[in-house]
Amino acid sequence: MKRVVVLVLIAILALTAATVAAPRRGGTLRVGLNADPPQMDPHQSTAAVDRQVFQNLYDKLVDVNQNLEIVPMLAVSWTISQDGKVYTFRLRPNVVFHDGTPFNAEAVKYNFERMLDREFASPRRSEVNLVTNVEAVDPTTVRITLEKSFSPFLSVLSDRAGMMVSPTAARARGKAGFSQQPVGTGPYRFVEKRPQERIVLEKFDRHWDQSAGNAQQIVYRPFTDENARLANLRAGELDIIDQVAAAEVPRLRTDATLKLAERAGLGWQGMWIQVQSGVFSNKALRQALNAAIDRRTLVRVVFGETADPANGPFPPGMFTYNIQANSRIPERNLDLARQKLREGGQPNGFAFTLKVTPGRVPSQVAQVIQSMAGEVGIRVNIEIVEFGALLSQLDAHRFEAALLGWSGRPDPDGNIYGFFVTGGGLNNSAYANSRVDSLLDAARILTTADQRRRAYTDVMNALNDDLPYLFLWWPKDYKVYSPKLQGFVHISDGMMRFRHVWLNP
Repeated sequence: MKRVVVLVLIAILALTAATVAAPRRGGTLRVGLNADPPQMDPHQSTAAVDRQVFQNLYDKLVDVNQNLEIVPMLAVSWTISQDGKVYTFRLRPNVVFHDGTPFNAEAVKYNFERMLDREFASPRRSEVNLVTNVEAVDPTTVRITLEKSFSPFLSVLSDRAGMMVSPTAARARGKAGFSQQPVGTGPYRFVEKRPQERIVLEKFDRHWDQSAGNAQQIVYRPFTDENARLANLRAGELDIIDQVAAAEVPRLRTDATLKLAERAGLGWQGMWIQVQSGVFSNKALRQALNAAIDRRTLVRVVFGETADPANGPFPPGMFTYNIQANSRIPERNLDLARQKLREGGQPNGFAFTLKVTPGRVPSQVAQVIQSMAGEVGIRVNIEIVEFGALLSQLDAHRFEAALLGWSGRPDPDGNIYGFFVTGGGLNNSAYANSRVDSLLDAARILTTADQRRRAYTDVMNALNDDLPYLFLWWPKDYKVYSPKLQGFVHISDGMMRFRHVWLNP
C-alpha cells in the first residue's frame, strides 16, 4: 500500500512540475534594441540590429545552436559531394510563406538568383558568389552547385543568405517595397514599422513548427541611449534588451530583479578608413593614427571587463584567434606615429572627420581617440550621424573615418571575406589588394583548421600594414531580461531568438 501512495505522490509531483514548466501562450513580448533597424529585407541588410528582428520574421535553410553547431531549419537534411562542390538539401514539406504561397525548391532557387543578381546589388552576393547553379530537383529537393569547394557554405546559410523571402511578394513589391512589407516563413509575420518608434510582429498561425510562437505579438522599440533602455526594462516597459552599458554589468550580476546573460562574443568593433580618396589614401597617415591609439586604455576607460583589446576580426572564441599576426595587440607608439606623419608629408599633423552613431558609448570612444590622436597633432572632428544614414554613407564611401563594427559569424570567413575582398558587399573602405583577394579565396577552399589559419595569418599581415580598418575591441555579448521571460537561450552570435520563449504573469 505504501508503494502505491509513493507512486501516486511521484506522479502528482511530476504533473505539477510539468505544469509549471509548460510554456504559456499569449501576451506581448517587448524588446529594447540599441538602434532602429534600417532594413527589413535580409538580402539588402548590412546592420546587426536588423538581424534581431529577422530571427523571428524569417526562417533560414539552417541555423546554429547554443554550441554554434549547424542544425536543420527549412532544410531538414543535406548531403555534400566528395569534391565539396554540390550540396543537396531535403526541404521541410508543407511550409508556407506569410502570404500563403508555398515554400519549396523553386522558392530557394529564386532566393539565390535574387542575391546573385548584380542589378539587385545585394550585400549577400559576396557570400554566395561561388554558387553557379541552383536546381529544383523536385518540390522538396534542391541541388546547389558551387564553382569550387567552400568550407563556410553552411555557416553562411545560417544567417541572412539562408533566409528565405516570398518570391511572389518580392516580385510584386520590388526592391524598395519589399522592405516596407516583408514576407518570410518565420513564426511571426510583419505588421508594421514606425521609424524610430517600433516594429510590430504577430504570431503566424500557419507556421510549420506549432510549438513556436508562444507570445502573440513581439514589439521592438529602439533606444539609442543605453541608460534609457535599461530604465525602461527596470520600469517593466520592456521584457529584454539587447545591449547594456559596461558600468552596469557588475551591478546587474547581483540584481535579483533582473537576469543577466553573458557570453563571449563573435564580433569586432573599430574604425573604418576610406582608403581610395582623401587624407587617408596616404597609408602612412593611416599608420600614424593607428600608432597613436592605446587600445588597452581605450577598453579600460570605456568598457572595463566587458570587452577585450583587438587587433583583428577573430575574437577569442574562434579557432583563428591565435594566429601569429592577430595574437599581438599593438602598443601605443607616439614616436612611430610622428615618424609616419613625416613619411606621409604631414609632420605637424592633419585633420579628419570621424563619423559615429548617436549614443554615449560611440561618443565616448570617439572622444578618447580624439584625445589620444591630438597628442601627435592629429585633429579629430567628431560628427554624429543617425545609424541608417551612416550605413548609407559607408555603402557609398562618403566618409573619411567611421566607428562601426560587426556582430560576428561562427565561421572566420564571415568575419573577414566580404569586408576586405575587392568589391566585397561589405567593403566600406573600398580596399583592394590582389594578394589579399587570393588568400581569402584560398581560405574558403581549404578544409583543415591549420591550413586556414596559415592563410589568414598572411591576410592579417597585409591588413595590419595597409590598415583599411582599425580593429579596436572585441565586445562580450550581454542580454538583460525580466524574470517573467522564460525559455530564453543566449547564443554567442548575439541574436535573440524568441521562437520558444514565453511570458509568465
